[in-house]
Amino acid sequence: MQIELTIHDKTLVVWLSGELDHHVAKQVRLMIERTLPGKNIKHLVFDFSDLTFMDSSGIGMIIGRYKLIKSIGGHVALVCKNLQMKRLIEMSGLTKLIQIYPDVNQAISEVTTA
Repeated sequence: MQIELTIHDKTLVVWLSGELDHHVAKQVRLMIERTLPGKNIKHLVFDFSDLTFMDSSGIGMIIGRYKLIKSIGGHVALVCKNLQMKRLIEMSGLTKLIQIYPDVNQAISEVTTA
């Protein structure tokens, strides 16, 4: 698993490659929580373009970060190109809360203008 966090103005982009299981979900959660304070971040984009697997702990981590970002008035978006992962995200009900975009630039643009 590879994890990269980048900041684009007030948006934190979290790129994940590989499998998002309970060990990685905890690591991602901690990385996000350590990055947010003092950085003036308002929005969050998860880039799952290179994600190959996600279990329920990954979905829980996303929901938790969604609640955190919403509590500060921000928006969350997902980027997903893998059809199998997109189906999993849709079946989990996450798309009722979080929009899926085809690329990071569009996702950043949408969350910052929403």
